[in-house]
Amino acid sequence: MKYAVIRIRGAQYKVTEKEEILVDKLGDTKLEPEVLLVRDEEKVKVGEPLVKGVKVTLKKLADEKGEKIHVFKYKAKSRYRKHIGSRAQLTRLQVVSIK
Repeated sequence: MKYAVIRIRGAQYKVTEKEEILVDKLGDTKLEPEVLLVRDEEKVKVGEPLVKGVKVTLKKLADEKGEKIHVFKYKAKSRYRKHIGSRAQLTRLQVVSIK
C-alpha cells in the first residue's frame, strides 16, 4: 500500500491516492504540501526533514463548514448563564497522485 505523510500549514496528514481529506480553510494559497515520509510497498523513505524528489498532487474540491460546537457556562445561584458557539471553516482536498 502506497501512502505519504504530508504537512499543510503545520498540520500533518497520512494520505493515499484518490483519498479525500478535510483541512483547515486554505483560501487562495497554493497547494504545495511538504512530504515528510513516503511508503511504497516495502520501501520507506523518511525525510530529513523533507523527502526530496517526491511530489504529492492535491486538488481543491470545496470549502465547507464543520460541525457546530456549543459551549455553555453556568454558575449556580447567581443568574449567570452564557452560551458560545463556534464552527470550523474547512477545505476538502483530493489526493490526485503521489510521485
